Amino acid sequence: MVDARPTQVRNAPGRPDHAEIARRTSLGMTMALLVQFALGMVVNLYVTVPARDQGGGTLTAIGRALSGGPAALAIHAGLGLLILLGTISLVVRSVLSRRRALIWLSAVTLLAVLGAASSGASFVNSGNDGASLGMALATGVALACLAVILFVTAAPGAAPPAASGAAEQRSTRAAPPG
Repeated sequence: MVDARPTQVRNAPGRPDHAEIARRTSLGMTMALLVQFALGMVVNLYVTVPARDQGGGTLTAIGRALSGGPAALAIHAGLGLLILLGTISLVVRSVLSRRRALIWLSAVTLLAVLGAASSGASFVNSGNDGASLGMALATGVALACLAVILFVTAAPGAAPPAASGAAEQRSTRAAPPG
């Protein structure tokens, strides 16, 4: 007979815990948000949202941006949806880690990303400059939260490999013979 029960390994050596996965996710989300910020500037400065895309609700605006909008707008909206999924994953990992600060920071990050998405949909609907500013400010809040998450989840006393190697060389050279 075959045992069909799932096997779980808790805290196995070499297997990252939820806080470590949240840290890695935060780094990836930071990079994705920086790319998204740059794409947003391109869309804001060089892309005209077609008049036919204006009006309607949030989901309509996202659908129009993805399907019928200019390429830069479609890429911006698509990456935004991926960022939203990544932030939800970050919140789940944070909850699983049971670290209160991490949970709060990831929740604020999710709210900021949702705020940026809402402002983006408003921008597609109206072309209002205030909506564009709202996207940029919400992105800034999300980036700040992600930076703090990277700080909070860093291992205590951890130094980058290059820095610790250099410190070892200095201490070896400074040691008296004997």
